Amino acid sequence: MSTETAIRDSIEQAESAVGRVWPLHSFVTANPLAGFEDRPFHEAVAQGERLFGGDGYPSAAVFRRAWERGRIDTEVLSEELERNGYDADPETLLDRMASAESDDGDTSVEAAADNDADDESETTPSDRVDGVLTKWLAAFLDQGRAEWPMADRSEGFYRAFRSVARYDGEIPDSAAIADLPEDPIDALADRLDGHSRDEWVGIFEHHLSALPGWTGLIRQRVEDGGPWQSAHPISLPGYLAVRLTLADAFGAPIAPEAAVGETADVPVTSAGAEVDGDGDVPLAEAWLNAWEATYRGELVDAVAEESAAREEAEEEDRPDAQLVFCIDTRSEVVRRHIESTGDYETHGYAGFFGVPMRYEGYGSDVGTDACPPIVDAAHRIEERPTDGHDHRHASHDRWTDAVEAGETLLHSLKSNAATAFSFVETSGSGYGAALAARTLLPGRVRDLLSAVDERVPNAREFCGQTLERDEDAGDDLPLGMTFEERVEYAATAFELMGWDEFARVVVFAGHASETSNNPFGSSLDCGACAGNPGGPNARVLASICNDDAVRAALASRGIEIPDDTVFVAAEHNTTTDEVSLYDDAVPASHEADVERLRADLATAAEGAAAERAESLSADPSNPERETERRAGDWAETRPEWGLAGNAGFVVGPRDLTADLDLNGRAFLHSYDWRADPDGDALEGILTGPMVVTQWISAQYYFATVDTAVYGSGSKVTHNPVGNVGVFQGNGGDLMRGLPLQSVTGTDGEPHHQPLRLSTVIHAPVDRVTDVLAEHPELTTLLDNDWLSLTVVDPTRGHEPFHYEEELSWTGLEAEAEPVSPERAVAPPAADD
Repeated sequence: MSTETAIRDSIEQAESAVGRVWPLHSFVTANPLAGFEDRPFHEAVAQGERLFGGDGYPSAAVFRRAWERGRIDTEVLSEELERNGYDADPETLLDRMASAESDDGDTSVEAAADNDADDESETTPSDRVDGVLTKWLAAFLDQGRAEWPMADRSEGFYRAFRSVARYDGEIPDSAAIADLPEDPIDALADRLDGHSRDEWVGIFEHHLSALPGWTGLIRQRVEDGGPWQSAHPISLPGYLAVRLTLADAFGAPIAPEAAVGETADVPVTSAGAEVDGDGDVPLAEAWLNAWEATYRGELVDAVAEESAAREEAEEEDRPDAQLVFCIDTRSEVVRRHIESTGDYETHGYAGFFGVPMRYEGYGSDVGTDACPPIVDAAHRIEERPTDGHDHRHASHDRWTDAVEAGETLLHSLKSNAATAFSFVETSGSGYGAALAARTLLPGRVRDLLSAVDERVPNAREFCGQTLERDEDAGDDLPLGMTFEERVEYAATAFELMGWDEFARVVVFAGHASETSNNPFGSSLDCGACAGNPGGPNARVLASICNDDAVRAALASRGIEIPDDTVFVAAEHNTTTDEVSLYDDAVPASHEADVERLRADLATAAEGAAAERAESLSADPSNPERETERRAGDWAETRPEWGLAGNAGFVVGPRDLTADLDLNGRAFLHSYDWRADPDGDALEGILTGPMVVTQWISAQYYFATVDTAVYGSGSKVTHNPVGNVGVFQGNGGDLMRGLPLQSVTGTDGEPHHQPLRLSTVIHAPVDRVTDVLAEHPELTTLLDNDWLSLTVVDPTRGHEPFHYEEELSWTGLEAEAEPVSPERAVAPPAADD
């Protein structure tokens, strides 16, 4: 094997140590230990501790509070502890965990005291490598924020560094930078001289994990591509060549003390995670298992009970309207309140509505991939002005042009050295008044801005979407879709949700958040749309379904949509719970229906806002006003909870959960096993939405158990950089996950209960087994305890079966026998 091939192979093996990190403007929640999902959970946690110093389990205090508050059932806990060989009582075991945590803390304090010297003595050569490297990474990876962009970025990171860094006085013998080889692989070969090939994976893993935020962003750039990567390419070999060159210059070690390769078997040593029972499960994981089993047991029992009750339920009349929301946990709250206001039926579907598109809004410079990261965008959809709306078009352009000109002028005056001081002298009082108003009266300022926005025509009012395929439009993605593709997207939506009836009004409601001065604002938007608003996707699907030709094609596939059914797009504001209907396509015959729905949506928003305000410990006297204030307050660190609290994923008809208050903790995906005899729809849900929800669950879990390492610390000390991430303070690594305020309450206690995802599916257990057997990547996640899966089988007396391992199931009822693929019974026909 050539040296180049060996280096590239070693980098490919080592890169799994760091998970991908998305830029702030398109923040995607993902498992920070995604590279270790092929290992059991406790082994992955150990690797995270070794590489990043992160805790992988909740603290003893968190477990104690959960136990004392009844979130961990004592009987379930005792069984779990006994099964894993922990024969002491829970109190003793908690004390043991707390003592271990205290010992770790004392060690940290002693280490700090031993280094009670000046800052210079505390700075190691590796620290200096990090300091210089992050400075150049921030300059190179900047996405339009820098006033003076780094030179030679089009040549790529390694060559740009080689060209410019010779002038960096912080680098010892910086002139030698210019003598680096042209190819970064050659530079790496020079730096690796003297180290055996067996060490290379460990060396690369060590250096990639030193700054996992930056290297995670590089991985995302390389794997996803996009305009910034095309214009300013960067690669992991180029990054490593620069890093190892700096390590050599500063005298930092090239290899870690023990170059451990990717297959290293590292024990868990963090507090509470030691293995001292007869089994292989760490003590903390036994507590975690019991906590999860307690939550899952309550959820499964409720679903199983409702499943049995459905057999005796009478068929209901046609609903007044049907609303499809994203499976997002925040939708569960507003769906309950909508259903309580009238004869409405709600459904859950992934918030990109099955349309993998890159969306270019009117007036935008670049498009955004509005689909999950595990799905490649297949179409480019643009907003274009349509005929008959010239006055709205002109009004919109006049206003936006004026605003953009004003912003450009202000930016120029503030940043130009010749005008900055005079600008401050003349405008200081006005700026002061504006700052005071935004700080002291955020709600009223929001009202004022909203009133101004209402006077300006929205681009949606005069623009259509390019849905039909334009073969002449050149780009990396085709513009629009073929007729067959549009039919397929509509059919897939209804087949996955198992629809057999349509109301007069059907609403597809995407969702977005409203927040001010929040670098992590996109983390509150639709994750299924890659951290973007879901309204455009909803509008695309609604337009497709309103097409008579599409309806005729759907009818030939057994999906018959009544002539009087109208599809309407909408967007759910998850901060205020307002649902805005896009009613531009509503005919006069349905205006009364839509107006009645709009009024009921306003009533539902009031109830949902009250529920959310309570969860935020906000002023309960006027919850609507409080949610609006949080949306407009630029000093508010917690505008909403996002998906904090998520713990379950229910796949089945809405009837199973319609009468349950799931407290905004469950993802809800509509599915009817009777309408899916081949299991194709179920396969799509398990390989898509279930994987994405597991990512979300893992992100919230790790950001809660160790916010400093796997999250991003407190928002109060955040420093945004380059529109790609945040520092804690004035430099260092990019923070990889959610901030403290997204997972922790004002009292310092976790608001998010750190649990792995519990999935509950309403379907024949053998059908689920068949899907899992075809997708080993799913069984890997399950066998390694990254999530749990329980099936409530309507063909076996509505009995729940819990997935154990290797495609085997155990009945949760005492008399049940394990179910294996060999014993699976074929489901009855759909009409049984």
